Amino acid sequence: MTSTGRTTGGGGTGIFRRKPVEEIADETGDGLARSLGLWQLTAIGVGGIIGAGIFALAGAVASETAGPAVLVSFLIAGLASAAAALSYAEFAGMIPKAGSAYTYGYAVLGEAVGWFIGWDLLLEYTAIVAVVAIGISGYFSFLVGELGADLPAWMLGAPGTGEGRVVDLFAVILCLFIAFLLNLGIKSAARFETIVVGLKIAVVLLVVVVGFFHIRTENYSPFFPFGVGGALTGAATVFFAVFGYDAMSTAAEESKDARRHMPKAIIYSLAISMVLYVLATLVLTGMQNYRDIDPESGFSSAFAFVGLSGLASVIAVGAIIGILTVMFTFMLGVTRVWFSMSRDGLLPGWFAKLHPVRRVPSRVTWIVGVGSALIAGFLPIREAAELTNIGILLAFVVVCVAVIVLRYRRPDAPRTFRLPGMPVVPALGAAFSLWLITYLAPETWLRFAVWFVLGAIIYALYGYRRSALARRRG
Repeated sequence: MTSTGRTTGGGGTGIFRRKPVEEIADETGDGLARSLGLWQLTAIGVGGIIGAGIFALAGAVASETAGPAVLVSFLIAGLASAAAALSYAEFAGMIPKAGSAYTYGYAVLGEAVGWFIGWDLLLEYTAIVAVVAIGISGYFSFLVGELGADLPAWMLGAPGTGEGRVVDLFAVILCLFIAFLLNLGIKSAARFETIVVGLKIAVVLLVVVVGFFHIRTENYSPFFPFGVGGALTGAATVFFAVFGYDAMSTAAEESKDARRHMPKAIIYSLAISMVLYVLATLVLTGMQNYRDIDPESGFSSAFAFVGLSGLASVIAVGAIIGILTVMFTFMLGVTRVWFSMSRDGLLPGWFAKLHPVRRVPSRVTWIVGVGSALIAGFLPIREAAELTNIGILLAFVVVCVAVIVLRYRRPDAPRTFRLPGMPVVPALGAAFSLWLITYLAPETWLRFAVWFVLGAIIYALYGYRRSALARRRG
């Protein structure tokens, strides 16, 4: 890996040493293959956002937390996410490199901040892959039941989730399949992702159009059965479903023209997804009273309720296919963050080795594939889900703060996209993310603290002395 040798915009000492923005942006060398266009990037973003939110979380939040006001929950979460998305878009146009929040934090706030955000995302993204894989099982079980087939209990879930259950075999297979797909090379993998995202959008539109004719307006009353507080709590829950562009931004180094395409792809993917979320939640809560919505397979059960069981099976298939794209986006994200941290010397360089032909980080991809498969196979979905959210919310805080700092530190630095409303918009994004963190369970904080301490030990013993910046300045 070579660099221009410029140091403008760098600085800092010790754990706050920074790699110059221009140097990161201009780095060249034997790296990842650039083959993704605008719409492939957008598809990866939509693939990461649309999935569990519509096919799983919408039903659960409507039934248990917000009622018909689940629509408000998605709008609040979407607005908050948009503030962070605009911050990501500005950075993506400046620093077209793999790593996303890790790389942005490293460049602006220092090595230690970058390390801890990257370290958190390794766990969070891996856990999301596992959670999504487990979530598919609800629709898979529904579909198998509709076809009149019975599967042995041992393969239908993790221990403790039902009598006789030993492993969620389907979730394990899915995790390994996504790892295999990513190892085929980014061009082939992205082609598959684009096709599947197209199918997913078609299924969502089918749900909206057909469901519209079965809406009963009385199902919208009361609109706030759990109060406004229920809608706010729902927003904290569904926020899990309105990011994904952050994982997509880790693929910047594989974009043909990242400076122009990445900001557009981030904005397009969130806008498309929010429109679909609003329409889908209106249909879901209009078709069936919120008390009767199945929290595990909401749309399938709703269509079965109105006598469209055949379409319910189609939706179940669409849900399985659609949620698959979420796994793809977040496994792509975690492998690129890991690759970037290893390339920067914060983790052993062995992990950064690319496949000689396909130019993908095969080693970390298989490690993540196996790790997520173990989590998905042997942990109940609630325990797996507790590993997610806090690190991503902290990443949003870091990116929103960093974009403010860099705008004032380097106002004249070239930017292909400038977020509007500086500094109010990113400040709101950071504040909302911090507010959502307060809604997380104590167990989530405990797991985060353990992971944080482990990361601090690794950084102190390895990364601090062996990072590329430390070797250069030592």
